[in-house]
Amino acid sequence: MKKEFIAILGATASGKSALALRLAERHGGEIVSCDSMQIYRGMDVGTAKPSVEETARVPHHMIDIVTPGEEFSAGDFASRAKEAIDGIISRGKIPIVCGGTFLYLDSLTEVSSLSDSSKDEHLRAELEKFAAENGAAALHKRLEGVDPESAAAIHENNVKRVVRAIEIYETTGRPKSEWDRLSKESESGYKAHRLVISYHDRNVLYRRIDERVDRMMEKGLAEEARRIYGAGYLARDKIASQAIGYKEFIGYFEGAETLAEAVDKIKQSSRNYAKRQLTWLRRYDDKMTVWGDSEDGAPRSLDEMVRDAEAALAERGVLKK
Repeated sequence: MKKEFIAILGATASGKSALALRLAERHGGEIVSCDSMQIYRGMDVGTAKPSVEETARVPHHMIDIVTPGEEFSAGDFASRAKEAIDGIISRGKIPIVCGGTFLYLDSLTEVSSLSDSSKDEHLRAELEKFAAENGAAALHKRLEGVDPESAAAIHENNVKRVVRAIEIYETTGRPKSEWDRLSKESESGYKAHRLVISYHDRNVLYRRIDERVDRMMEKGLAEEARRIYGAGYLARDKIASQAIGYKEFIGYFEGAETLAEAVDKIKQSSRNYAKRQLTWLRRYDDKMTVWGDSEDGAPRSLDEMVRDAEAALAERGVLKK
């Protein structure tokens, strides 16, 4: 029998965390963060980590587990998150996975078809040397030539993942994207009940994004980003350099842009990210939908969203009616 968990999904600033927290409190749950940046210590404001008060109300897992300089893959996440989920179930609690890094979520419910036979340390070293001599963009261009689908999904600054994707193609003769599709046909020991927060009017979501960025600035986002920048974690070869809410300050820190321009960049990057998330969410055929606004675009209250979420989960037999 598969181990089941609730997954609260949605675009950035859609209200995932508030819904997950309320459901956890009402039904004896614990939250497992599914955010590729909340794992990093010191990146708090810009990743919208739960507050001390919120973590006191409900236990949270997969937060503050590595430093910004450390690499952390979807496989690493799956291994540690499954341990957290198993522990929650053993305590008689409900695991609630919440976050916007859907690649991490999929790593819990899908099985990789790749084995050690796809590893080639010599080739990996050659590719890393190529990147060092010619730049990350040039290496990414090589990936585009053999696996454009993976290239579109992997940021060029994430040299480690670009190298791995090329390595997979060179050693197996199949692109990583094809292996990913094959993995979906395999069985996993975990099942997600996906609850997605959606909006009839996308402008409502965009306003929420802009308002959240403004709140982050009031909480000291610029100062936090300067600390991350000063520590060298926003260098192009660091995975933290991909984090929205931090990289957009680089021009400001280097005197090339104003603070207002940096904030506008964060808002635009966040909106673009939300669009990509919404595209990914359409892949899930079995999802349950909770609306964050009414059909005329009026925002709905958290109480209304909780009521609809509970009704949908009860209909699936996940929660008692």
